[in-house]
Amino acid sequence: MDNNYNIQNINQEESIDIKALFFKFFRYWYFFALAVFVALLIAFLFNKYTKPVYEVKTTVLIKDNKAGQNLIGIGIINNQQNLENEIGIIRSYSLAARTVSELDFEISYYKEENFITTELYNNSPIQVVMDTLHPQPKNLKFNIFVASNTEYRIESQAEKVDLYNFSKKETVGDVSNFIINEVHHFGDEIETENLKFTVLLTIDFSADYLNKNLVFTFNDYQSLVSQFQGLNVEPINREASIVEISLKGGNPDKLKDYLNTLTQEYLYRGIEKKNQIAENTIRFIDSELIDITDSLNFAETKLQDFRVNNEVMNFDFQAQQVFEIMRELENQKAQFVVKAKYYKNLRDYLVKNRENIDDIVIPSSMGIEDPLLSQLISGLADLYADRADLLFNSSVKNPLVSAIDQRIGTTKNTILENIQNIVNTSQISIKDIDGRISDLEKEINRLPQTQRQLFGIERKFKLNDALYTYLLQKRSEAQIAKASNLPDNEIVDPARSGSQVYPKKSLNYLIALVLGLVIPIVYILAKDYLNDKIIERSDIEKITKVPIVGHIIHNNKEKSIVVAESPKSSISESFRSVRTNLQYLTKGKEQQTILVTSDMVGAGKTFCSINLASIFAMYDKKTLLMGFDLRKPKINQDFGLTNTEGISSYLINKSTFEDIIQISPVKNLDIIMAGPVPPNPAELIASGKTDELMDKLKGIYDYIIMDTPPVGLVTDAFLLMKYTDANLFLVRQNYTHKKVFESIIKDVENREMPNVYILINDVRLGKGSYGYGYGYGYGYGYGYGYGYGYGYGYGYYSDDEGSDKKSLIKKIFG
Repeated sequence: MDNNYNIQNINQEESIDIKALFFKFFRYWYFFALAVFVALLIAFLFNKYTKPVYEVKTTVLIKDNKAGQNLIGIGIINNQQNLENEIGIIRSYSLAARTVSELDFEISYYKEENFITTELYNNSPIQVVMDTLHPQPKNLKFNIFVASNTEYRIESQAEKVDLYNFSKKETVGDVSNFIINEVHHFGDEIETENLKFTVLLTIDFSADYLNKNLVFTFNDYQSLVSQFQGLNVEPINREASIVEISLKGGNPDKLKDYLNTLTQEYLYRGIEKKNQIAENTIRFIDSELIDITDSLNFAETKLQDFRVNNEVMNFDFQAQQVFEIMRELENQKAQFVVKAKYYKNLRDYLVKNRENIDDIVIPSSMGIEDPLLSQLISGLADLYADRADLLFNSSVKNPLVSAIDQRIGTTKNTILENIQNIVNTSQISIKDIDGRISDLEKEINRLPQTQRQLFGIERKFKLNDALYTYLLQKRSEAQIAKASNLPDNEIVDPARSGSQVYPKKSLNYLIALVLGLVIPIVYILAKDYLNDKIIERSDIEKITKVPIVGHIIHNNKEKSIVVAESPKSSISESFRSVRTNLQYLTKGKEQQTILVTSDMVGAGKTFCSINLASIFAMYDKKTLLMGFDLRKPKINQDFGLTNTEGISSYLINKSTFEDIIQISPVKNLDIIMAGPVPPNPAELIASGKTDELMDKLKGIYDYIIMDTPPVGLVTDAFLLMKYTDANLFLVRQNYTHKKVFESIIKDVENREMPNVYILINDVRLGKGSYGYGYGYGYGYGYGYGYGYGYGYGYGYYSDDEGSDKKSLIKKIFG
């Protein structure tokens, strides 16, 4: 049975705690409503007055293994691209600079309205035409106030501003204390030493822009490149070679134009790299053809003259065979000679050019199939490209640049060594061919003189003709390759209108709603957790089992004697409830002595003593109020009586019994003041004179109310409890400290003081009753007057009218 009873008690306590928590939140409904309203209002203002940020995206397919079918000779250009390298190129400063150069971003136009600056891109009502040869103030705001469709005011000032030359794309100086404040007509040229431009109206101008603040700025090339370099480039997934390029900014149309131009320039860059190979090849062949053409023309003329003069047209059969073999050897030698010239040209080029190899002619373009040499030259080109990208954002002193320079030097030495080996091999092949030609020349010497001479002339002609034909063939192949070049990569989706990514309005409203609910909950729980004062009835019940005799609601009157002056007030009814409960607890004794004390000062002992005595006197009972707080007497101040004689003077035999009793303004209520402050209050109270005094008083009065000092500070109240029928221990809401109260009430319980009851003072109805919302009542005998909240008993008390009519602000901060 006991276990079941305990379990039921625990469940009941948990249920009460949950209900108390629910009612606690419910009592602060206005706080929740205000928090949600304020949070949503902040979210609305944030969404309305925050400059929006848009994100625009485009996707590009980067082919992993591109075997470019660009046939130059019998060679195939293998362009192996790495995904990470291509992403690095897209993010590079050089590509951003190239893109900005293609766009008209030098002048930006803005509109300032409602604390928001909006960029006007392609829809500005004004257009500024600047002189690119004249310095202009860069990154300086010029304010334009349009007065009419013919006139405007321009204003701007700065302590110091840099001057920028747009034709040279460089800063050319600065000016201090720059200021301009002038009125001009549209179309007039504004020229000073530091600026030169003309402001025009566009077709987008309307009357809506009159007297509005328009702004324009001159943007320098370097700042624009840095601004648009912050691209986000990443593959759409781990296994794909399609990359998504995204850019964030304030104007989606501007971002769209930039990304579309960027991707186009990226593709053009790849084509230019391919075309550069063909162009270098054509340039080299053209330089060789100049000499070959002269030699060929000379040999052709000499051959024609010899045949005419000697009337010789063809060789005989034997000579024809020798000639065919000789021509084949000469063709082989011609190819070796051309390749030797290429290797010499390549070696000289690598030695002379240290900064780049943009004009190099690759081996395959000349019909030279050497995989090792081609790989080395391709690697060298990549190193120079990496070096150029680094130098856009750093100097040659950068350790990374130095490391690349070392790798470039090593690669060059390897290439030169490889070229020398190839040249040596070629010389051996040429010597072998020369030996075979020498053998044929011996047979040629046996021919008739005329045929020998014709053979020699035609041999030179055929050699030059073979060289000329070979070079023309390679030149045609290079031109075909240049004309047929296509981008290695591909634009999958061009950039379109962007989406707003900041502020995220729906998310902000959701966050505001959540915070509007969470913050009050956290506040209430934290306040409850951190609070060390007694707020709820349950706070007392958790500490002690001493019965609670009742509650005294908050006094909103200016005076302390509220019961006598406002007998129909709600606070008077709360004292009546306590009076009824005391009669019930003392089992209806006709005469009662009641002691009022507390743990610390400020709990309202004197206030409760005065009004409790008044309520007993109004019960038509002869009542006495005794000021036993001999250390800090103050009852006389509330009643306007003297404190020259009282308990202290009586106990030391300086005053008679009749002299210390004073009549109060309240009917049936007499008062004995504390009297002058003695040096030994406790000793006086413990003397036999106190017994004598109390015996006399109990024979005269029906009710004696004793106002005593706090038991937490002195022991006076403990000394007087032997005379009492009920001892009221005051607890003041939101004032009495839990730990202090717990310490003192435990001491009282340990002393086994009889007839101790707790009276809760200064209960504010606006904050709810103790654990039961607006509660089931203030005590056992209080009935239903306060039992069912505001409205059930409304109008019965004189202070009901307007007492609870508080504004929302007062409810929140009350």
